[in-house]
Amino acid sequence: MLNLTPRFTGTVPDDLPPSLQPLAAQAPTLARLYAGRGITAIEDMGTELAKLLPAEGLLGLDTAATILDEAIDTGQRILIVGDFDCDGATSTALMIRVLREMGANVEFIVPDRFKYGYGLTPEIVELGIELYNPEVIVTVDNGISSHEGVARAKADGITVVITDHHLTTKATPPADAVVNPNQLGCDFVSKSLVGVGVAFYLLGRLAKLRRTAGKSTVQVSRHLDLVALGTVADVGVLDQNNRTLVYHGLQAIRQGRCCQGILALLEQAGRDHSKITAQDFGFVLGPRINAAGRMDNMRIGIDCLLTEDRREAQRLAHELDSLNQERRSVEGKMRDQADEILVALQAADNPQQDSSYDRQQESLAAPTSLEDRRSIILYQDDWHQGVIGIVAGRLKESYYRPAIVFAPANTDKTGPDDAIKGSARSIPGIHIRDAIELVAETYPELISHFGGHAMAAGLTLKRSNFDQFVAAFEEVMANVEASVFSEEAFTDGQLQAVDFSLSFADMLKNASIWGHGFVPPVFDGVFSVASFRVLKDKHLKLSLQYPGVQYPIDAIWFNFDAAAWDYKAQQVHVLFELDINEWNGKQSVQLMVKDLAIIQ
Repeated sequence: MLNLTPRFTGTVPDDLPPSLQPLAAQAPTLARLYAGRGITAIEDMGTELAKLLPAEGLLGLDTAATILDEAIDTGQRILIVGDFDCDGATSTALMIRVLREMGANVEFIVPDRFKYGYGLTPEIVELGIELYNPEVIVTVDNGISSHEGVARAKADGITVVITDHHLTTKATPPADAVVNPNQLGCDFVSKSLVGVGVAFYLLGRLAKLRRTAGKSTVQVSRHLDLVALGTVADVGVLDQNNRTLVYHGLQAIRQGRCCQGILALLEQAGRDHSKITAQDFGFVLGPRINAAGRMDNMRIGIDCLLTEDRREAQRLAHELDSLNQERRSVEGKMRDQADEILVALQAADNPQQDSSYDRQQESLAAPTSLEDRRSIILYQDDWHQGVIGIVAGRLKESYYRPAIVFAPANTDKTGPDDAIKGSARSIPGIHIRDAIELVAETYPELISHFGGHAMAAGLTLKRSNFDQFVAAFEEVMANVEASVFSEEAFTDGQLQAVDFSLSFADMLKNASIWGHGFVPPVFDGVFSVASFRVLKDKHLKLSLQYPGVQYPIDAIWFNFDAAAWDYKAQQVHVLFELDINEWNGKQSVQLMVKDLAIIQ
């Protein structure tokens, strides 16, 4: 049997919170799902825009709105400084769309990650002055650590407004206004707003300010398609506030009330906009927008989200799709190289095996054997800076360790004193940004810059400091409870026989905005194997029987573990997601197998 941890240990309906009892009488499985995700009152599943957290809780919001209001009225030149990921792209597009609709004189610039790095640097300020000579600079999805960039802008008399969501334990830069739910002293209840969410709140307050004064304004909620895309693509925690934002953005796209760029990207991916789910933001739209910043320049992605011309949107969507294919190719090669390095290290732990460990050791710089290491940290001179975050994420998933992948900041400069940039991804229980900060505080000479979230972060250091950083990070990990590095598999329990139906699967899909922080339901159960076949030598297709269900249930295990499968298996314990398979216009229930154990 599989070793699984229940999300909800109570019984239905007696142990449910009182507010969920009426739901349990009608849909006991759904009530159990809500309880397992910490819902104690059915009101917490509401998605009315009127129930969004009040903007008043955001520190600096009124000051920032007043600055923008005056800038619009006096025709000041406003420059939006964005970021080169999907959150930054949607934040920038939202700002440009709304401010222009209000009559603002506004342009945008996004740092080229290969030339200028991240955030409001002095170099970006100087480039902005050269190109647009702004009187007001507004950052989106960046800026909370940009002390030098703010100082450079202020030296030229430029008003600076920072909007960001990244974590900080330091004093904020001396900008004219700073809006960030995670800045020191901010009492906004939800700390999970991403950059585009912060921009949405600021523009909403600006619209209210101008409406009250009888000035030209817009309905900012018309652009929730951008807010929804950025929130999910940036893996924002889906608390009630974010679920509400995503829900309304999703509904707008399903009804075709969204920007031409999103429609064109979905068309390019072969997706029907009327049937998309929140997961499509992260797996279909997000990667294509992100590919612009990873492989070329994020301006392509932002232009796609800004254009009102359908043909231009289709052209840009095609370009983004091509960049995404290039990204996947580069990522695949880097992942193969990373696997080779780690296989070599494993072989080095077993001297009887032939290995190329000596050839790889310089790039690995591992302080311990792979089996004992609590992190995966790699660097190669020829790795692509734009893809290291994705590779780190893949390694984190495969080895269930925090992973940091480095690449040269400049591929032409790989000497000991040249900079390398790392992208980090973490596992539950390890706050990766705080772990990096602890290294920086303990060894101040190691890290030049860093920033990020609990689950993702970035940092820069000299190539010559790589080995010492690996050792220092392992020191931090050594103080973490060992159980954190053992992955738990959670289950929402067994389904009733009546739940294996198209109606329940459809209800499940639409019962909530599922995602990070409000994870999609995963069930388990014991099934009899009626038949099976292997597809393309790597996928296992099963026909299963479940007690009380009179028809066979299809299941698919993608990239299945052949070593865990017995061709004589008669009963299996399956961990699965309930899905709807569409083929030749027909729908059927299908189980998406997450894990499987054969019952002997």
